[in-house]
Amino acid sequence: MDTATQPRSQREEKARFEANKLAKRLRRLVGSAIADYNMIEAGDKVMVCLSGGKDSYALLDILLALREKAPIHFDIVAFNLDQKQPGFPENVLPDYLASRGVAFHIEEQDTYSIVKRLVPEGKTTCSLCSRLRRGIIYRVASELGCTKIALGHHRDDMLQTLFLNMFYGGKMKGMPPKLISDDGRHIVIRPLAYVPEHDLEAYARWREFPIIPCNLCGSQPNLQRQVVKEMLQQWEKRHPGRMENMFRAMQNVVRSHLADRELYNFTDLRATGTPDPDGDILFDSEPLPAGSHEASLFPLRVE
Repeated sequence: MDTATQPRSQREEKARFEANKLAKRLRRLVGSAIADYNMIEAGDKVMVCLSGGKDSYALLDILLALREKAPIHFDIVAFNLDQKQPGFPENVLPDYLASRGVAFHIEEQDTYSIVKRLVPEGKTTCSLCSRLRRGIIYRVASELGCTKIALGHHRDDMLQTLFLNMFYGGKMKGMPPKLISDDGRHIVIRPLAYVPEHDLEAYARWREFPIIPCNLCGSQPNLQRQVVKEMLQQWEKRHPGRMENMFRAMQNVVRSHLADRELYNFTDLRATGTPDPDGDILFDSEPLPAGSHEASLFPLRVE
């Protein structure tokens, strides 16, 4: 019996089962990221930056759920920057947060007019908009006494940033799960670091978050980030699991097998006569069978 011919009660029960399974998976992934990078500590006051998009709604929702069972105490305050975009529904976020019983702060700053005035028509607004937003976030975090700033970037965002920097910036640089803020005064965390975007899309549909579209940047379909996003999605479609492998690669960097002279001392590298576990053997997909004739001839296989 396919889904369409199942009785309504069975379809609803199956949908609830899948939704609960998704929620448990997301909480596990977020909890793992928090633990792996020591993102939240006892006594922290975490400012969750809420844009009105699916990612930040999910971040807040999952952190609230995790806090209930966490072995440590930490506080959460939701933060939104009202950038005075035309038609922005000012009541949506306050009403939602009040209904959830979440402490929140809405900061009103007309960055929209600044961006529109300074960025020529047809040019991307993301860089200036992000810079203005960051400065305000850091200031408000200090005013509210927050010790951590939580952003809603997920695994796919982090991979896109890596390729953006390689393709357009000439740097192997991504979004770290945890970092010190530009002003050196705050710790920024990304608890969704292990979460794929498609899971967040499904979670947002199930939780029925009141999504607010960003009309400022959403009207720019040819952004470099969008191009990279589509490229990665096509890779994943043709080769399922590739994005997970690429993200795992970001966690397993071998400095001696890149080319950055600041990170690895190539200049003074000398042969020692001792086998090196980080030598060319890293290129071998699998070792030669122990005791084989080939293994005796080629103790370190080079391809």
